[in-house]
Amino acid sequence: MDIIKIGMLGIIGVFFALQFKSEKPEYSFYIIIAIGAVVFALAASRLSDIIGNFTVITNYIDNGSMYFGVLLRVIGITYICEFSQAICRDAGYLALAGQIEIFGKISVMVAGMPILMAIIDNIMQISA
Repeated sequence: MDIIKIGMLGIIGVFFALQFKSEKPEYSFYIIIAIGAVVFALAASRLSDIIGNFTVITNYIDNGSMYFGVLLRVIGITYICEFSQAICRDAGYLALAGQIEIFGKISVMVAGMPILMAIIDNIMQISA
């Protein structure tokens, strides 16, 4: 049911921001940023459930804590970049939004390198 609350919050925020868009566009932008921050905070609060489930999974996997840490970093990078990129696009700064997107993709690649190296190491051990 939380998704319905978030959806309604977003729709109400958009309607509220539309009221200010013609006379005070900066207020409209601030309203959208505030609603986005609330939604982002609510999404971040749900991470404790996910972390609990991942902790159980890591107990079954060798070096699971390494994979878990990488996965959490990648999820965090993607959410933060997507949120920042959306705000930049809404403000009309498309070039900056594109740069954030590229930086996010590169950051995900860098964060995932330990997993790639572990896979390559396992392949080399099997073939040797």
